[in-house]
Parts: sequence; structure tokens; C-alpha cells
Amino acid sequence: MKISREFKIGIVVIAAIAILVWGISFLKGINLFSPKYELYAVYPRIENLITANPLLVNGFKIGQVSEIKLINHHGKQQVLVKFNLTEDIQIPKGTIARAVSSDLLGSKAVELIFSESQQFVATGDTLLAETEQSLKESFNRQIAPIQAKAEKLIGGMDSVMSVINAILNAKTRKNIDESFEGVKRAILSLEQTAYKMDDLIGSEKTKISSVMSNLNQITTNLSKNGQKIDNILANVSNISDSLAKAQIKDAIANADKSMKELSILLNKINEGQGTLGKLAKNDSLYNNLNKSTADLDKLLKDLRINPERYIHFSVFGRKYPKPKD
Repeated sequence: MKISREFKIGIVVIAAIAILVWGISFLKGINLFSPKYELYAVYPRIENLITANPLLVNGFKIGQVSEIKLINHHGKQQVLVKFNLTEDIQIPKGTIARAVSSDLLGSKAVELIFSESQQFVATGDTLLAETEQSLKESFNRQIAPIQAKAEKLIGGMDSVMSVINAILNAKTRKNIDESFEGVKRAILSLEQTAYKMDDLIGSEKTKISSVMSNLNQITTNLSKNGQKIDNILANVSNISDSLAKAQIKDAIANADKSMKELSILLNKINEGQGTLGKLAKNDSLYNNLNKSTADLDKLLKDLRINPERYIHFSVFGRKYPKPKD
């Protein structure tokens, strides 16, 4: 079957019209292909809230504003806002639809603040409405107390200046001028001192740099040897504790006693008492030892020269005559 050209053109035109209708509906916040889940909220006033503004939950878009119109609600002109939800989400009853600013340019969005209720709204229900303060209102509310304080401060300053003008006569002004002149001289003196300090620092720059370098090395060494210093201090502490615990008094007493006994022993030796005293004081013992040594030396010499005089032996029973003296 051959499709005519006119039929094809008709299909294209219908598709174009359908796309145009869908685009216009989308720009108005109406999604023709989403489920019809609609909610409402009534606001006393809105600023910059238009159709297609997003409906948010924790910053996540779940729908958008599909319609805004003015209604008479309880005898007052209020704004009815219709929301078209594109996400399948359960919204508790008592949820607040708060109109908030989405950026610094004043664009609006509606943020849902969930309640703790276990019951959920159905399509067509009306949510509680709430509007966030605009930037201008917030600024005016914060600046109003400051403005009032500033006005009071300016009034107080006017009173103070009036009192000052009344008090500051010609004599007082002259004294103030002299005081300022003194302050000026003091500042000049400080400036000269600063110049001298600069010259001194410039001339001693090398020495100061050397001193700072040495200080840096000292601090570096202290930092590197911190563990060793801690060990030395710990050892000194242990030594002091050991000395404190040691029986120094008893040791000194024993040493004193030993010195006294040694002194008594030396006195006895000097007096010739005992064996050591006799050795030190009696010469006869020395002479006898000297004589015995000489006799022993003679005996050893004679034994070496005339051994047969002291040793007798025979091979076949023969006896050798004794040598003559």
C-alpha cells in the first residue's frame, strides 16, 4: 500500500503540534506524561514565585509549580499555588511548603519540610504554607537595631561636642596645644632614636647574624640531644635519690672509727710495740737478717765449688776420700 504525500505531511504536522503543546505545558510546569499527583498551598503573598519553579525535598526536585492564581480565602485575597509531583513519594500530613530563595538573584523554589506524622496526604490535599523572609526584609530587620543605636550615638556625640566647646576655653586650648607640641618633640626624639638603632643594627649586622646563627645551632643541638639530656637528668635524679637513701652517716662514722684505730696502730709502731714496732725500732733484727744472708751466700758459693764435700756417692761401692778443708 502506497502512502500518499499528503498523509505524510499530515502526520508530521500532527507530531509538530503535539510537541508544541507538550513544550508549552512543560514550560508552564505541566508534564503531560507524569502521573497526576497534585497538591496545593495557600500563601498570603509570594514574591518572584512563578510556574515551573521547582518543588524540593532536601534539595532534591520532586515536582514543580504548575499553576498560580489569586483567590478569596476567608475574606482575604490570597495566592493559591498548585504543585505537580513527578516523583512517587509519600508526604506526611502537616508538611510545610516553604517558599525559599534558591539563589542570590532572587529565584524562588518551594521546599517541603516534613512533619513527624505517620499519615500521608493524598492527591488534591492542601499543605501548610510558609514564606521565607526576603533578603531585603531580613536586611532591614537586622539593620533596624543598628540604625537606632547609631542615631542615639550621634545624638550623644552632639551633646558631648557641645560640652567640650563650652569647657575648652582659650587657656585650655593653649595648654592642649603645648601638650601636643610636647608629644611632637617626644615623637621626634623617638624617631631619632630609631634612626640610631637602625645605624647600630646595620653596623653590627654581621655580629648579630653570627649570634643568631650560634643560637640557632645551640637550639638545634638541644633539640637533637633532647633524649640524651633527659637521660642525664634522669641519671642525676637517680644518683641523688641513691645518695639520699644511702646510709652516709654510718659510713662516715665507720671511716672515723677506722682512722682512729689506724692512728693508734701507728703510735704503737712508733713506740716499738708489737712485731711491726720491733722491726721499725730494733736494729738487731736487721743486723741478724743481714748476717744470715751473708752466711747463706757463703754456703751457696762453697756448695758450687766443692759439691763433693756435701754429696757422697760411688758406682761400685768405692769410696772417695773426703776432701780436705
